[in-house]
Amino acid sequence: MIRKSLLLGSTVLLLAACGETAEDPAEEPIGTDEDTTEEVTDESAEDSSTDDDDVVIQVASHLPPMTDIVEIAGDVIEDGYTVELVEVSDNIQYNEALLNGEVDASFAQHEPFMEMFNAERDGNLVAIQPIYDAIVGFYSPVYDSIDDIEEGAEVAIPSDPTNEARALMILADYDLITLADGVGFEATVDDVEENPYEFTFTPIDLLNLSSAYQDGVELVFNLPTYIASVDLTPADAVFLEDDNDFTFAIQLVAREDNQDSDAIQALQAAFTSQEVYDFLEELAENGHLEPAFEVNN
Repeated sequence: MIRKSLLLGSTVLLLAACGETAEDPAEEPIGTDEDTTEEVTDESAEDSSTDDDDVVIQVASHLPPMTDIVEIAGDVIEDGYTVELVEVSDNIQYNEALLNGEVDASFAQHEPFMEMFNAERDGNLVAIQPIYDAIVGFYSPVYDSIDDIEEGAEVAIPSDPTNEARALMILADYDLITLADGVGFEATVDDVEENPYEFTFTPIDLLNLSSAYQDGVELVFNLPTYIASVDLTPADAVFLEDDNDFTFAIQLVAREDNQDSDAIQALQAAFTSQEVYDFLEELAENGHLEPAFEVNN
């Protein structure tokens, strides 16, 4: 069973589910049949009782397909549990809410990003299960291929450290820049030792990279979830990342104190269900992502 709510700041507010098609109560006909009204009331009470008996697992997430996957997991989770999707609006709230115990798990980040948060906040978050690897790359409103790239181009990269390093490593893999030896996932623009194209690097919040594309920045790092807002897909990228080991797979994340609980184990089983895998396979056909787990039978 799945519920939805919205997290604002550090407060969890219960709201109606996004995208539902229920009629406005003010527009519903007012019944005059006493028996019919009594029947609806009894049915509602029965539903409420069932919900109250379930263990509610709150999962913080934001944006499709992550929120879609939380909903599918909620539909298939074993009896006795209800999954509540707690929707957030940025890349900070889901970790803060989990660290503070306002939610039980999150599904919105890869493990390097989580480890950065732990280091900065002395956190105890734990990556429980990789679910899918988003196909990221560089997009351009100017260049059709990597061979078209010109000297002096502006390059928009994420402003957070782990995704900044990820973007720079992709550029290095395509020999567009050379990074200092051994910098790995901690690479910054200061580690660029050779810049033959004389790129100008502009750090931008991950959620605003699509706007940089619209503003005409020559090369823009982005994820399929965000670039979709300007009607692009990974097939439109100038070049894509090759992440064979799922280092940046989107993870189901919990805390050290609850990672072994029955509720989190049930949640992990739902996230690795056939239904979730089939949904990911549909998206994989469009080149958006690759499943990062084997089906839990």
